[in-house]
Amino acid sequence: MSDTINTAWEKVKLARHPKRPTAHQIIKSLFPDFLELHGDRLYSDDQSITGGIGTLGGVVMTVIAEEKGGSTDEKIKHNFGMPHPEGYRKALRLMKQAEKFNRPILCIIDTPGAYPGIGAEERGQASAIATNLKEMMGLKTPIIVVVLSEGGSGGALAIGVGDYIMMFENSIYAILSPEGYASIIYKDSQKADLAASLMKLTAEDLLSFGVIDQIIPEHEGLHLDPDFGIEQLKNAVIEQTKRLTKRSSSALLQARYEKFRRMGVYLEQGEHDE
Repeated sequence: MSDTINTAWEKVKLARHPKRPTAHQIIKSLFPDFLELHGDRLYSDDQSITGGIGTLGGVVMTVIAEEKGGSTDEKIKHNFGMPHPEGYRKALRLMKQAEKFNRPILCIIDTPGAYPGIGAEERGQASAIATNLKEMMGLKTPIIVVVLSEGGSGGALAIGVGDYIMMFENSIYAILSPEGYASIIYKDSQKADLAASLMKLTAEDLLSFGVIDQIIPEHEGLHLDPDFGIEQLKNAVIEQTKRLTKRSSSALLQARYEKFRRMGVYLEQGEHDE
């Protein structure tokens, strides 16, 4: 058990490493011509969500990403990567635009979770997340998703419905943080390392469950060798974009439905087995 605890908790610490690249750095590397678009046309421009248009492998794509920020000032500006409902509405607006112009979508997940503040709840946080889940299932354009560092709860799922889902080798994807899990189960957030070992939040775990389709290798880690991991991601996105854009919209939607239906059945069976 101790090896399992250490392995999972080390992944958590690497996913949160202060020098790990953020979404802005990934976008800058993959899309030198990136044009950022702003606002949800209802309330404001949420800085936790970055969205726009860029070209990769000769294909114009819509890019939507959760941005944590690097420095202290940037983290505050981007609300530590915790989107408000207007951020999810901005994301959906850009997804609908991508569908209209037949552009594939790349979603980059990096959030500890959706912002839980009073204002966010008053403006319909749960509804915004639920609407995105529903609408993404029916978008008639390819959606590629990558978990960059942290994929936390509904905050990640709101831009996480995709035809092909990838995780970086040292990223995590879970229903909530290990600290939150430990607080609920053990009444002690200091047992987060134990919680991490039970949550099955690593890329290897989620690949075995069929939740994701591919692990992007990092070599020594994104915080030490970001160029290697970014190049691996670039190749994977180009390959999957070429594959998915060959499908008709009806075939794309059917495959997406079947993918998530299989995932739900598999996870439900796992719960019963336990």
